[in-house]
Amino acid sequence: MNYDASTLDRVFLQVGTFTIYWYGVIIAIGAFLGLYIAMKESERLGLKKDIFVDLVVFAIPISILFARIYYVFFEWERYAGGPWWKVFAVWEGGIAIHGALIGAVLTAVVFARVKKIPFWKLADVAAPSLILGQAIGRWGNFMNQEAHGGPIMDQGILEMHYAVLPDFIMDQMWIDGTVYFPTFLYESIWNILVLILLLWLRRKNPIRGTVFLTYLATYSVGRFFIEGMRTDSLYIVGNLRTAQFISILLIVGAIILIVYRYKTVSKRYEDVETKKKKNTKKK
Repeated sequence: MNYDASTLDRVFLQVGTFTIYWYGVIIAIGAFLGLYIAMKESERLGLKKDIFVDLVVFAIPISILFARIYYVFFEWERYAGGPWWKVFAVWEGGIAIHGALIGAVLTAVVFARVKKIPFWKLADVAAPSLILGQAIGRWGNFMNQEAHGGPIMDQGILEMHYAVLPDFIMDQMWIDGTVYFPTFLYESIWNILVLILLLWLRRKNPIRGTVFLTYLATYSVGRFFIEGMRTDSLYIVGNLRTAQFISILLIVGAIILIVYRYKTVSKRYEDVETKKKKNTKKK
């Protein structure tokens, strides 16, 4: 084991005072890969190929805004007494995936209405892209040495991690002389498993909305348990972690909606919308 571990550089590229961080590069890679698979699937289902390009133009900035608002809301004491501009200092860290998800869903609802596309069809196609982006995005947290768990105090558990994981991962988890649980990795792996489940599920042509709701439920199950190991959690009240509370709401809500939609909806994932032909008289 390397007790004198050197950490990876957070900076991807620096030209003068202009700096690009690995965090942003990795998030961008996740977004572009997610967009690519959404475009391919939307084309297969009869949607316009560029519909998701149009959507992300609005969804990405709005999601970032909501992610920041969500974080600041639950950490208001940290910002209340400081300079007002700190509220907007995203580059210093402080965004929350649940806030981003709220922003993305609200944007998709409005977008679907404007474009006259069923929201649930749009959401189902987007679900695998969302979880893929999250799986890749956690490696941005890895580069920033954040979203980790508590210190690994047990020597046996520490040795097990070194036996299973590459040194570069464990080296990055050495922070100020202490090694921490790589919870970013646990969540990334869980998200990949959810992605595989969603790709399998959509091949079964389920009731429309099932893929997206399954994404919400299964991601939330993993997030609930992994959040309990993290040291940077937001708290809603007392020792109740916000992400765990939201995860419970999403799991229960998603299950209820899946049952409800199977009882009331006939449209399936692969069903193609048919446009009604207007009667035209020849002159």
